[in-house]
Amino acid sequence: MSVDLSWQLICAALVLFMTPGLAFFYGGLVKQKSVVSMMMLSFGSIAVVALLYVLIGGTGITDGTTGGWKLFGNPFADPGMSDLMTGVGGGEAENAFGAHAFLVAFCIITVALVSGAVADRARFWPWMLFAALFTIFVVFPSFRWIWGLDSNGDANGWLATDVWGLGVGALDWAGGTVIHQSAGAAALALALVLGQRKVGFSKEESQPHNVPLVLIGAAILWFGWYGFNTGVYGADEGQTSLIFFNTLIAPAAALLGWIVVESIREGKATAVGAASGIVTGLVAITPACAFLTPVWALVLGLVAGAVCALAVDLKFKLGFDDTLDVVGIHLVAGFIGCLWVGIFGAEALTGGSLVFGGEIKLFLAQLLSSLTVIAFSFIVSFVFATIIQKTIGFRAKEEDEVAGIDLVLHGSGYALN
Repeated sequence: MSVDLSWQLICAALVLFMTPGLAFFYGGLVKQKSVVSMMMLSFGSIAVVALLYVLIGGTGITDGTTGGWKLFGNPFADPGMSDLMTGVGGGEAENAFGAHAFLVAFCIITVALVSGAVADRARFWPWMLFAALFTIFVVFPSFRWIWGLDSNGDANGWLATDVWGLGVGALDWAGGTVIHQSAGAAALALALVLGQRKVGFSKEESQPHNVPLVLIGAAILWFGWYGFNTGVYGADEGQTSLIFFNTLIAPAAALLGWIVVESIREGKATAVGAASGIVTGLVAITPACAFLTPVWALVLGLVAGAVCALAVDLKFKLGFDDTLDVVGIHLVAGFIGCLWVGIFGAEALTGGSLVFGGEIKLFLAQLLSSLTVIAFSFIVSFVFATIIQKTIGFRAKEEDEVAGIDLVLHGSGYALN
């Protein structure tokens, strides 16, 4: 087994491990009476996305087609991925399944992230239906826009090669647009469709039931994120080590940025604030980790941590119940990270940013690609969520929500006497 394949498989496992980590993170943040239902949304996402990826997603993202199929791929090019079996066992197969294992783990975490917006009130099977639709019509196509390949194996995703005719492609190393901003936009759509919780939508009531679980989840996410960022193919050893180092620096700085703002506003630095700062920094560095010097990665972390510490409170002022701050963290930090590349990206690694090279085209490409993915994900998600809510019902009954949806949907998470 080659070193490249070994590392890619390790990275795929690390990224997959992030989804249980996210389940811990989200599970600790919600009320005791809905912790199981919250975690089940993440684990359910693993099942749905993995199945769909094998059937249609693998070829939908990377089938090498052009023309009419270029935007959405051809899911019928190799259903079941049977063509990839050529050469397996004979020593002639390329590292196809390793790359797909990594991609499917990326797809899974994208869907699981969205679930944080519907905590305490979403029914399980309607969520599974939404997860399937979101995967097919948002995740697979948008992944193709960044990571799609032509018949020669070269990048041909339209956001990665030529954003809206600018002649420049967006730089998004590990999914700041198509993972984090997409998930954040979908989360906003679901929050608007499902409405506010009957109990718990206020800053005073929105208290986590298990802070250690939140910290454990954040630690797992940070650990897994090294595979998330370094597992993307295309960097040499020097750039890979830079990516790894920036994935350490940015979340550490964001932790500090968040708790400083929190201390000024609330009078204390909380453990949940520290965990949220870590995740914020990880999100912000995701698109930028391969393109920034460590100093600018550090500054990015500080800025993202401070801004997102303020952004998460907008839901109370604007009235949308994004329960676990998917919008305030993933959409906002992902957006900041993408723009940061266009402003402060190292010239040798980007071809020129606003500050280092005096180039504005990359900044415009970063901005337009982000807005494109946000709009696409929001509109499609809003339509599907509305249809589900109007037909089979996305939201739990009011009495079940007040009593706690764990007992109704999955059983209690704690045997308390």
